[in-house]
Amino acid sequence: MTREGGDDRGRRERKHESTVSYNRVAGTSVERIAALSDALFAIALTLIVLDIRVPRHEGVATEYDLATAIGRLAPRLLTYLLSFMTLGIFWVGQQTHLNHLRRADRHLTWFNLAFLATIAVMPFSTGLLAEFITFRTALLLYWCNIFASGIVSFAATRYAVHAGLVNEGAGEEALKALERRIVAGQTLYALGAALCLISTYWSIGFIVLVQVYFAVAPRLSLRAVRTASGD
Repeated sequence: MTREGGDDRGRRERKHESTVSYNRVAGTSVERIAALSDALFAIALTLIVLDIRVPRHEGVATEYDLATAIGRLAPRLLTYLLSFMTLGIFWVGQQTHLNHLRRADRHLTWFNLAFLATIAVMPFSTGLLAEFITFRTALLLYWCNIFASGIVSFAATRYAVHAGLVNEGAGEEALKALERRIVAGQTLYALGAALCLISTYWSIGFIVLVQVYFAVAPRLSLRAVRTASGD
C-alpha cells in the first residue's frame, strides 16, 4: 500500500470516528429538552386563547346585544377548553417521561422534537374546529392532531425504555404506566372522533369527558389510597 493510500484510509477512519463521537454526545441534555418543551407548550397555550376576541362595540347597544355577542363566542370558548385540557394532559405526560430519564440521546431528542411539532400545530387545528365546529372534516383533523401527538409520545417513551435511557426500577415502571395511559387515551379519543358520524358536538363532549377523567383520576386514586390506609 502506498503512503498516499494509507493517508486516505487514515483520513476516512478519523472522519468516521468524528461522526460517531458527535452522535454520541449530541442531544444528551434532558434539561434542554424540558426547557424547550415548556416554552413551546406555553406559546401554544397562549395562542389558543387569542382566537377568543372581545365583541366589537359596533352593533352592541343593549345588554341583550352584548349577551348575544358573547353567546356567539361559545364555539371558540368550547374549543379553547378542549385544547387547553389536551395540551395540559400532553404536557403532564411529557414531564412524567422526562423526569424518569437518566439521560437522552440524539434519537430521543428528535422524537421529542417531532412531538413538539405536533403540539405546535394545535393552535391551528383548534382555530379550524372553532370556525367550522359543525363540520366533520374539522373535527377529524383535530383528532388527527391529537392522534399524531399520542403516537409520537408513545414512540418516544418506548424508545427510551429499550435504549436504556430510563432510571432503573421506578423509572421503568413509570414509563410502562405512561405507555398504558397513552394507549387508553388514544383509544377513547378515537371512539370520540367516531361519534362525529352522529354529531360533532357528541364527539367534543365525549373527548372533554375523557380529558376530565384523565385530569381527575390521579386525585381519585390518591384519595382511594388514603381511604384504604385509614388516613
